[in-house]
Amino acid sequence: MAEITLVEAVTQALAHELDADERVLVLGQDVGANGGVFRATDGLQERFGADRVRDTPLAETMIAGIAVGMAAQGLKPVAEFQFMGFIYPGLDQILSHAARLRNRSRGRLCCPIVYRAPYGGGIRAPEHHSESTEALFAHIPGLRVVVPSSPARAYGLLLAAIRDPDPVVFLEPKRIYRAARQEVPDDGEALPLDRCFRLREGGDITLISWGASLKETLAAAEQLAEDGVGSEVIDPATLKPLDIHSIIDSVEKTGRCLVVHEAARTGGLGAEIVAQINDYAFDLLRAPVQRVTGYDTVMPYYQLENYYLPDVERIVAGARAVLDYSHGGGR
Repeated sequence: MAEITLVEAVTQALAHELDADERVLVLGQDVGANGGVFRATDGLQERFGADRVRDTPLAETMIAGIAVGMAAQGLKPVAEFQFMGFIYPGLDQILSHAARLRNRSRGRLCCPIVYRAPYGGGIRAPEHHSESTEALFAHIPGLRVVVPSSPARAYGLLLAAIRDPDPVVFLEPKRIYRAARQEVPDDGEALPLDRCFRLREGGDITLISWGASLKETLAAAEQLAEDGVGSEVIDPATLKPLDIHSIIDSVEKTGRCLVVHEAARTGGLGAEIVAQINDYAFDLLRAPVQRVTGYDTVMPYYQLENYYLPDVERIVAGARAVLDYSHGGGR
């Protein structure tokens, strides 16, 4: 079996669902003839036709809104935005209509849409191309927010997202689109939404991260292991609704936790995770939960991009601060 990249796993999942379910269709700017800006839809229009893989005008509000109408009438649209930074014109349709359709119709209508967008920094992109605003969508009732972090998870989670009866914002970390390869059987087996994935076992500290930042988080765990520190690495994958139970299970074992994300610090998902750990597991903690994040500024241009993104050194330093914390007794 050939190994594939994360972006190729997205293509594989889209092709599988287009083939398996005639209600599924793909739409967005340049998704057809050009195969998408990152080639995530490469070859799909040729294989399934222009009715199933539709190029649209440069009109994000229209892309988001027409998907709502399609979904309300029984189709299963997968709408692509070229970059997360271009999704904002569609917010009214996503937040006011897609997220509320089930509630507004008292369950009579559902809204099985997947809104796909490459997101995050790390590719030396210009302005509006490096957004990490997943917390904006996670705040909205009625939306699921999913972030894959490997080819296998991209394939399985995208299948699950397309099959879900409610709208899913599916954010693909473009920094790792082609960073690693993995064998991914095209067997149609979906992975569960709303569940964390434990990527590494450990008993000393829980490291929580998602998307591209997991690359550095796992590398930090390897570096900590050289000094005998056992790090448990958790990938939430579905950021909303959050599988807090798996996180609490890990914190109960380790007593310490560090959350890592590249999004800006204030109002980021890390703050929500810290708050929920404090709500449900405060008495299990041996140290305050800490965060290593991006900064409260617009993602800088490439000269400073690597300074903005959490790196292995910052994550290791954050973990050591948690490990070295002492409150004069404790557990």
